[in-house]
This record gives sequence, structure tokens and C-alpha cells, in this order.
Amino acid sequence: MNILVLNGSPKGQYSITLQTSLYLEVKRPKHTFRVIHVGQRIRALERDFSEIKEAVEWADLLVFSYPVYTFIAPSQLHRFIGLLKASDAPAAGKYATQITTSKHFYDVTAHRYIQDNCQDMGMKFIRGLSADMDDLTTPKGQKEALAFFDHVIWQMKKGICEPAPAPQAPARHAPVTVPAAVAAFDPEDEPAKAAAAPDKPGDVVIVTDCAPGDRQLADMIARFRAVLPLASRIVNLREYPFKGGCLGCFHCATSGKCVYIDGFDEYLRNHIQTAQAIVYAFSVQDHSMGPVFKMYDDRQFCNGHRTVTMGMPMGYLVSGSYSQEFNLQMIVEGRAQVGGNYLAGVATDETDPDHAIDQMAANLAYAIKRRYAEPQNFYGVGGMKIFRDLIYLMQGMMKADHRFYKAHGQYDFPQKKKGTVVKMYLVGALLSQPAVMKKMGNQMNEGMLMPYRKVIERAKTGTAPKQAKK
Repeated sequence: MNILVLNGSPKGQYSITLQTSLYLEVKRPKHTFRVIHVGQRIRALERDFSEIKEAVEWADLLVFSYPVYTFIAPSQLHRFIGLLKASDAPAAGKYATQITTSKHFYDVTAHRYIQDNCQDMGMKFIRGLSADMDDLTTPKGQKEALAFFDHVIWQMKKGICEPAPAPQAPARHAPVTVPAAVAAFDPEDEPAKAAAAPDKPGDVVIVTDCAPGDRQLADMIARFRAVLPLASRIVNLREYPFKGGCLGCFHCATSGKCVYIDGFDEYLRNHIQTAQAIVYAFSVQDHSMGPVFKMYDDRQFCNGHRTVTMGMPMGYLVSGSYSQEFNLQMIVEGRAQVGGNYLAGVATDETDPDHAIDQMAANLAYAIKRRYAEPQNFYGVGGMKIFRDLIYLMQGMMKADHRFYKAHGQYDFPQKKKGTVVKMYLVGALLSQPAVMKKMGNQMNEGMLMPYRKVIERAKTGTAPKQAKK
């Protein structure tokens, strides 16, 4: 087989993920491997894509190799996917798979993003390998990598691949009504011309990548600003002079300072994260928020794994078929859950955008006024446990993260609750003796309900619980 490895890591040959493919090349010498560092060379490929066209035609199997960055692939690979889809490279009918390394933080959404886009291009997709960063250094990880590759080759010979999805219906864009007294947002305006209304209190920042000519998204933004009872301002990412996407260099791990000199880290902290709430406005592109937003997301790694906007409500204005984008929905909810942000809503233009925008604006204003927050669900709790364990182990390098996690009580290791552990041993001893359980009857359930009944009784009488001694 001719194996084309599309290395999406911005580190090029220094990519940890790439080492798995290099290991497979050594262990399976009858196959021919070819590596192209598409992440590192993205600017050159924007100018000349001919090498990729030739390589895709040569290949029997395309392997997308990349580290997982903020829920999906790095922004450089994001951009490459867009270029590949827009080109006339003969990708249809080719087999494709992927290899990633990460700490398994939302690797599922990254994998689904690649799969969806490959299937858009008519490729025969085979499920990929999601490895831990250190897996290849262990006998178990080496065995799993070889088993994965052999299985992929076997599936190709047998013609087995993931079922092709049903064709998506064309995106629906219901018209948006912009109140006559409100000046429509023009994405070609300078940021200063989109200043906050002086007669409204508060500060809500709308972060968008609205392109010139995207009248639909511009009207959604204009209506939202009109009905929101708070002052708002716009940050259009297309106007920011980004020097490039995150390089994964960890230069910011100790100081929080990005290696780029475009000032984005300071701009993020002083102009976006200082707001009372953030609203993201975008048009769905290639099953995601698009490469400009992905660069914005990745560059936020200057904050490391710190939930610096914890408690800040968020909302979304989305133009496109959001209801069909289940993976994107998971990313939007997961981002809010892990960050400790109340998701005030996702207003789309699929059916009744006026009503959806009005509802989201009202809900966001309520959350700001009442400081409303929700407990984390599986997306948030599970994601933060991965980060908790990661930062604790890497505290010597990720010093800023370590200080933040200590200060905010995010090292909530369950093994430190020794009293609970002892109690569970006692309960386990009782449960293992049927005769004792029979005598107890319903006392076990009564005992479990006791602390909850105390809460309800205090609520009835209006008495406050006793404060534990420090």
C-alpha cells in the first residue's frame, strides 16, 4: 500500500504524534510511507497545492496525523482541510483514517470532525487511533499501534469502512428582522464604529469572524445588540493581525506569555475576558466554527488549562444548519461546561431567528444580573478531572496552571476524603452480611436520607446550618 501521512502538527518533524507513523513504517516495511508536514507548511500550501494533489493521487490510504488542540485539530490542519475540500485533488474513493495523541480530552470530537470532512469528500473512512501522548514508549502502546494499522489494512482489503452519512439538506437561512432604529452591523467597519450603545449599562463582547458580504450573520449580530438590554461591543477576529496559529511550543507554560509578538495574549486578557459575558457569532464552516475561530481558540492556550472565565455567561449566534451538526453541538456545550460558563443559549437562523435571538439575549441578561450558574454535567466534570490529573503530574512545568488549580480548589482528589472512604468500608461490610441487612429492614434508606431531611427541615424553619470549624 502507498500510505500518505498528512502531519497536521505545527511542529513538523518534531511532532510526538508523527512518531507513531514512523514506528509503523519501520515495523511494516512492505508498505511505502510518505509524510507531508501540512500543518507546518500551511502558508506555502495556501500558495501552491499541487504537491498535495499529486500525493493524494499516489496514495492508497490517507492518514491524518495530529495532536488534539482544544476539542478538534490544530488550526493549521483546519485550514488544510478547507484547502483540500476546495481543491480538485482526487480524494473521492480513497481510504482515510487518523492517528492522534492527547490526554483524551475531547478526542472524540476531534476524530468526528476529521471523519465528517473526509466523508464530505467521498472518502472511505476507517476509524482512527486515539493514543495517549506516552503510549508509543510502552510495549502496550506499541502493540496497540501495530494492531490498529494491521486492522486498517485488513479493512481496506475487505472493503470495510464507516457507513456514509445521509446527505445533509442545504443550509436554511430564515430572514432576520433588524429594528429600524438600529444601524446594521457592517463587517467592513472599523471596530471603533461598532462601539457600545451609550444609553445601556454593562459590557457584553461579541466575538465573531463575520466576513464582508455575510449579511445574514451581520443581521443576526445587529438584532442581538438591539434587543439586549446591556451595552455590547464587537471584536471581529478577521481584523486581528494574528501572526499564526498555536505552535504547541509550551513557551507560555510557566509565564503565560505567548511566543508570538502579535500581542494577542494581552488583547485577549484586556479586551475580551474583561467583559461580563462573551457571545460568539459565526457561520458553520466544514462542521466547525471555521479556521479563523480555531486559531483564536488555539491561541487561548496562553491561559494554559486555567478556567480564567469561570462564572462568565456565554451565548452563540449561529448561521447555518446547526441542528444537523451534532459534533459541533457537543463542542459548544463541552466548552461551556469545562470552562464553568453558563450557556445562555444558541440562537440559529434555521427557522425563527428573531425569536431565538430575543430569547438568548434575555437569558444572557438574566444570567449576568443574577450571576446565574449551573453545576457541571458529565462534559464538565469529566473534562476537568483529566486536566486536574494532568496539571498535578506536570506542575513542575505548567507552573501557572498549578498555582491556579491550587488557588481555586481544583485538586479535588477523592482519595483525600479519608472519612468517606472509611464510611464506605463500613457500609460495604454491612451489605456483605444478608442476615444483618434483613434485620435492618429500611434503616439503611432512612439513614441515607437523614442529611437531606435536615436540609428540608432547616428550610422550613429558616435556620441556617452550623458552620464547620476551620
